[in-house]
Amino acid sequence: MKNYSIARSRRLRSTPYTSRIEKQGVTAYTSYNHMLLPAAFGSLEESYYHLKENVQVWDVAGERQVEISGKDASKLVQLMTCRDLSKSKIGRCYYCPIIDDRAGIINDPVILKLREDRWWISIADSDVILFAKGLAIGKKFDVKIFEPNVDILAVQGPKSFMLMEKIFGKKITEMKFFGFDYFEFAGAKHLIARSGWSKQGGYEIYVENTESGLNLYDKLFELGKEFNVKAGCPNLIERIESALLSFGNDMDYDDNPLECGLDKYVNLDTDINFLGKEKLKEIKKKGVTRKLMGVIIDAKEISVSKSINLINGKNSKIGELRSGVYSPHFKKVIGIAMIDKPYCKVSEIFKISINGEVFEGKVCDLPFI
Repeated sequence: MKNYSIARSRRLRSTPYTSRIEKQGVTAYTSYNHMLLPAAFGSLEESYYHLKENVQVWDVAGERQVEISGKDASKLVQLMTCRDLSKSKIGRCYYCPIIDDRAGIINDPVILKLREDRWWISIADSDVILFAKGLAIGKKFDVKIFEPNVDILAVQGPKSFMLMEKIFGKKITEMKFFGFDYFEFAGAKHLIARSGWSKQGGYEIYVENTESGLNLYDKLFELGKEFNVKAGCPNLIERIESALLSFGNDMDYDDNPLECGLDKYVNLDTDINFLGKEKLKEIKKKGVTRKLMGVIIDAKEISVSKSINLINGKNSKIGELRSGVYSPHFKKVIGIAMIDKPYCKVSEIFKISINGEVFEGKVCDLPFI
């Protein structure tokens, strides 16, 4: 497959760390929230093994923030998500599907509660800020909505805890998962959360002071040599094995949280008010007609740039593959697929055409590992 370069412009922004990661060997970019997001540093498999054994520093500045503050901030944030935030606490992160009035998923961000009247919505790849502004205008909410200048660095992998302790002290290793606090480096305070888009453990550093952030980036590599630190990025193999869903790939506006296995983030039995609540009640009562499932395919390679149909023995479509990758752990292709409900059975057999060749696969539960 021929590779093409991405033409940069003010519309597709670089990040403060772009010059550094290019010196460190980035080999591919994708776009994410109108910014460059590193997509590869050489071999996907080598990066996969390194992430699972060592520590990586990721430029994930494309994970933008939508700040909502003001008297009606909490009311607006709750209106956007089906998760009950009425008992949320300052200093905590919350994974929250954002849905529309028909229960379609708009985004699946992590929401940070900074104060009772100030929130950051740390978004996946869609224009949540426009959705929030539209709701605020329509409801005449007293809020301020904007994109703050925050450029996230992620430190991921099993050795991330030792590296971060060397810089910020023992306190940072005592932080609970999805908690956050402020830590000082070179005269600037950084919000740091115990979070990240891998299951290998780590942190996300919400950099507001660019100069301090660049110095911190360099310090992570200086002190991380003993932990075999490398530049990295979200790894397709690791994220599919861990069933970390990707908005725009595994799910989009036409899918609802119940179809996507996000039931525990849907609160229908409380008196909170959110868009799509009645629609979700209706869907739950009737039952979903399809569901995200895992699939294992007897193939050695795959590239998924559009959905691929899954066909049963009667030549009927039973679902569609939405993400896929070769897994060195299973020595087969694994993927995430939307499967019609009658076929959401473990070991359900199907066939799939990859580059003109037909392979057999089976349905399985998520996550894989």
